[in-house]
Amino acid sequence: MAITVNQKQVQGEVIAPGVTRQRLMTTASNAATSVWLDRYTLTAGGCLDIDVAPGHLAWFQVLAGALALSGESRSDRLDEAHVCFLPPGFRGRAAAAAGAVVLYAEVPHAVRFDPAIAHGALALRIVDWTREPVLDSEHDARKRIYLVTPKLFGTEAIKGEMIIYPPGTLGANHHHEGAEHFMYVLQGSGTGWANEQPFAVREGDLIWYADLERHYLRSDADVELRFVEFFVPGKYKTIWAPGANVCTWAPTGRNIRGGAASREIAYHRSDTSTPADV
Repeated sequence: MAITVNQKQVQGEVIAPGVTRQRLMTTASNAATSVWLDRYTLTAGGCLDIDVAPGHLAWFQVLAGALALSGESRSDRLDEAHVCFLPPGFRGRAAAAAGAVVLYAEVPHAVRFDPAIAHGALALRIVDWTREPVLDSEHDARKRIYLVTPKLFGTEAIKGEMIIYPPGTLGANHHHEGAEHFMYVLQGSGTGWANEQPFAVREGDLIWYADLERHYLRSDADVELRFVEFFVPGKYKTIWAPGANVCTWAPTGRNIRGGAASREIAYHRSDTSTPADV
């Protein structure tokens, strides 16, 4: 059965002045996971020191507020539009002048998922997801925005996307072969199923599915359900339940702001390997 935990159930610990960490998932809470997932809250003036161990990789998404990220001889301003990839050995600092909330994930010993990591070619990368292409589902009302892909971050150790379910939308039953899968619910509510067993889904939930676990979701009738999902490793196979529609994604040419997308992604199915343009 899927593991679920809501951020409100996890006690925070102060790890630095103005910085509170909630350990949403660790190998202590889930021995089967390959991902450590934390939620950081920074008050005004809070500074988070970041130190990614050699051989590990990490990424974070700003959920609220804004940060100034310094490291690798550069400085960047990040807000709710940004996802940031941190390569092995990265050391830096994230400072919040007016406060921020961050979802932070780290994959220990990531070379086991992508041997190319050992060559040290990865670098800090920042993606503005609000300018990335929006893809429409061919069989229902869902929308997809890719956040973490080989083309964007340069590694197959992880893969991630944002999925939007308009009110009353039902996804198709399926499972993945070769990857664990977790979701973090950004907004809305609904019902999830894991191996055909239902459970409630709400904002702030972390949902973890083991490799091969069947799952699907439905948003409640009166709210939009929006979540980010990640796979470790990023190279896997998706198998659809008998009679279920295979997810196919059509380009809209637009971003979530309604403007022209920053790049093009062609029509593709979710039961195939990650297309080169993703």
